This record gives sequence, structure tokens and C-alpha cells, in this order.
Amino acid sequence: MRIAEIFHSLQGEGKLTGVPSVFVRTSGCNLRCTWCDTPYASWAPEGDDLPIAQILARVQAYPTDHVVLTGGEPLMFKEIPDLIHALKRAGKHVTVETAGTLWPEGLEPAAIDLASISPKLSNATPWRRENGRFAELHERRRLNLEVLARFAREEAIRDRQWKFVITRTDDVAEAEELLATLNERLPAAQRIPPTDVLLMPEATDAHTLAARSRDLAPLCLAKNYRLSPRLHVHLWGNTKGT
Repeated sequence: MRIAEIFHSLQGEGKLTGVPSVFVRTSGCNLRCTWCDTPYASWAPEGDDLPIAQILARVQAYPTDHVVLTGGEPLMFKEIPDLIHALKRAGKHVTVETAGTLWPEGLEPAAIDLASISPKLSNATPWRRENGRFAELHERRRLNLEVLARFAREEAIRDRQWKFVITRTDDVAEAEELLATLNERLPAAQRIPPTDVLLMPEATDAHTLAARSRDLAPLCLAKNYRLSPRLHVHLWGNTKGT
């Protein structure tokens, strides 16, 4: 599969913030988010085609058991289930970061330790970027309710977090509407609890992140949501390999 980069860093977002992890970033995406901070894995994908054995060897060279499969959109690749299973056989904790538009068929039970599902809100649609040439395609693809419901109920996943990128506080209402729609499709035991919902401010510089985090903090306190930092941006800025 095409890989943009493999690197060792601290997880910057979500439930495992601060945990040393190896990141395997696939190259290629079925969406075109206007604020995408990894265009080299989406808008202008780059990298080399690597076999699973070589990916595994590079992952095992680092002193951590936590691995994050990210992108782009890692679930575009038919080899992803095989890579996940290989990592699990090697004793790794596997996080998969995805927009939740595609489901990886053939996963064994509990193959994914943490699914970080980030459904794209309307703030991601690139109406103004590149004269909007990807906007309509992105808008058709950005939400797949059937697949999102599978992420909520499938036994292939041990734990979940639902991460929403927020550009302004009004976006939270849109996220809540989507969550309500999903929960209507799910039995009570599988519905998404507020404690699994992460609000993450959209920004690629520490100053803006801090300001937008302060805006979101009262909502998280009131609704029992989590506020997700972007630790890597605070530490190193918006750079590759972090």
C-alpha cells in the first residue's frame, strides 16, 4: 500500500494523548477536506508502495507497542485488515483513524483496539478551494450513515472515540444532530455516549488552538464531551513526522 510516512511521536489527539506511538500514514483519501493539514496524503498524495512485511519491520524498530494507522484515509486500502492482523500478532495496540465512510471487511473480533472515527461536518467541504472542483464529490461522500453505524456496533472494535473537527462553536449543533441520527439507528447498548465524543478545534498553530479550545471548554463541561487538544501542534507546530 502507498505510505506517505512512518514516524515515532506522541499521540496528539484523543483518549491516548501523550502516549508514545508509531504512526503509519497511508497516502490517498476519498475526501478533500478544505482544512486538511496533511495534503501530502490527500490533495497531493506522495510516498512509496510498501509491502506489509516492510511496514511491520519499520514499526518494530521503535520502542513502543502503540501503533496508529492514519492518513489520508487508511481504510481505502484492501490490505489494511492484513496489516492490522499482522500488528496484533506482533503484540501491538492498534488505533485506526478514519472518516468513517468505508468499512474494512474481514476484520477479526477485537482487531482494532481504538477506532478514532471523525465524521466530516459541512465545515470540511471545499467550496472555495481550487474553485470548488472537488466540493460536490466530497459532499456526496463525507457521510455514510450505514458505515458509521457499523463502527458503533461491530465486534472488530474494542474501544471508540468520535472526533469532530470544530471551526466555530455553531458546528457543535451539527455534530449533535448527526449523533442523534446515528443513535436512532442503534440499540440502546450500542449508542454513542457523550464521554466518547471529542470536540477538536480546527487550527494548525498553537495560539489559535488555545483560543478555540477556550471557546469549546464550556460546551464540553455542560455536555460531558471531551475536549481534544492537538499536542503535537503545541510541541512542534504543523510539520511532517510529528
